[in-house]
Amino acid sequence: MSDYLVRPARAGDVQGIFALLEPLVERRILLGKDLAVLYGAVQEFVVAEADGVLVGCGALHVMWEDLGEVRTLLVREDRKHHGIGRAIVEQLEDHARVLGLSRLFCLTFEVEFFARRGFSPIGEQVVDPDVYTQLLRSGDEGVAEFLDLAHVKPNTLGNTRMLKRL
Repeated sequence: MSDYLVRPARAGDVQGIFALLEPLVERRILLGKDLAVLYGAVQEFVVAEADGVLVGCGALHVMWEDLGEVRTLLVREDRKHHGIGRAIVEQLEDHARVLGLSRLFCLTFEVEFFARRGFSPIGEQVVDPDVYTQLLRSGDEGVAEFLDLAHVKPNTLGNTRMLKRL
């Protein structure tokens, strides 16, 4: 197994991110993202690269002044269990701290992976009512998932909402 490098994504990586996502979208593990959405969010992503090939990715999306979400975290099946996912999360956490965030949210099937990284399952009320009201105005699906709104529940069944304090 060759070494890998985790680095900020570039626009030229978007097609590779899309290719990594597609098998998981087909298996209904992750929600699909259009290329235009990925290009628009490329600055949120880091990628793991081995021998010039993308083998993993993850994104940090700012949701509020102290809150971010780890999104679209995935590692190619043949590269799992080599520390790549952990390295991606660590880089996203470092970036979250630089941005002044103190909490990170994720919606995941990989509860044990995130628990090993200090995330814990959360209940319904994780922001105060004023912030909740402001977040309701967001058109972002990830924010809707965070708020556990009814219209996203069919897409999130079986997922666990988790939070980490940085």
